[in-house]
Amino acid sequence: MLKKTGFFVLIAIFLALGSSHAMAQKGKAPTAAERTAAIEKGITFLAKAQGADGSYSTRGGTGVTSLICLSLLRNGRSAADPTVTKGLAYLEKNVREDGGIYAKDSFLRNYETCLAVVCLAEANKDGKYTKLIKDADKYLKGIQIDEQENKNKSDLDYGGVNYGTRGSPDLSNTSYLVEALVAAGNGPEDEALKKALVFISRCQNLESEHNTTATAAKVNDGGFYYSVAAAEKQEGKGQNPEGGLRSYGSMSYAGMKSMLYAGLTPEDQRVKAALKWLAMHYTVEENPGLKDAGLYYYYQLMAKALDTAKMKTFKDDKGVEHDWKAEMTEVLLKKQKEDGSWVNSDGKWMENDPNLATGFAILTLSYCQ
Repeated sequence: MLKKTGFFVLIAIFLALGSSHAMAQKGKAPTAAERTAAIEKGITFLAKAQGADGSYSTRGGTGVTSLICLSLLRNGRSAADPTVTKGLAYLEKNVREDGGIYAKDSFLRNYETCLAVVCLAEANKDGKYTKLIKDADKYLKGIQIDEQENKNKSDLDYGGVNYGTRGSPDLSNTSYLVEALVAAGNGPEDEALKKALVFISRCQNLESEHNTTATAAKVNDGGFYYSVAAAEKQEGKGQNPEGGLRSYGSMSYAGMKSMLYAGLTPEDQRVKAALKWLAMHYTVEENPGLKDAGLYYYYQLMAKALDTAKMKTFKDDKGVEHDWKAEMTEVLLKKQKEDGSWVNSDGKWMENDPNLATGFAILTLSYCQ
């Protein structure tokens, strides 16, 4: 299972980033009762939005349904809750012969199966879903790009995964893979996790023995971007004048979280560099580098990463200590709509769908307690 990181080691790292012990001065932090009320209001919205077959927003395949069921389970609902029961039944209907859990003719098979595994693992209190999880774990390992596709460690695609049917592998899909592998019971010694770490390390703007690509040397700021394969293909056409791809918030939290899941500790140079970049770009107001694009995806990645690192507070590069849970809760409560939903005015990556945005928001709040 997930290797636990040392809280005191993390504190030592962040003390090195600045000497000030000042806490960020914000408005009055939301109370536990206010947070709970917001969650309940969101859950009520989602219960009304559910399809008759238990699904949500099927243009995203089974993924949004898994996300919402997971968010409810993490906020105290059981598998016996009517909304969760219907959602889980819908997932079971989409179990395929190859072990994957995805909609018919889907192009998002990795994304859907990974979310389903994490959801089913959360619901698997009585062992009902053990076989489904095991079969899905085998399926996911089978679609990971490795020696089965005649790739070796020198190939930039190695260890990564795409949406499951076509295209270059990317950090987003690979971070979903890592989370699913851990939820299925794999530990840091698992070969699939080791291979994923190879790909993830190459999606970091950090020149080291783990990343000798030309892209790493051109930016070298410790943050993460979407795909090392894409960066190499865009040589000379990157988003920076010197070439390469710029780091941004959601992928940097995805990369850091995945490295911790794969067994790295805060002493590792890759994790240190990621934490330094995140300290320089700490915010709950936007997805650094992308503004509102993918904002709710960013929120849940940030919350998962900082929770995984057991960080009660986050010190930015100016030495200001942030109560990230309180700040995250405050901004989410401000963004909640009157009907209980959340929605992103930036429609990139489907976040203008209130079901998806609300699922992300409630999942994020589950890490802020």
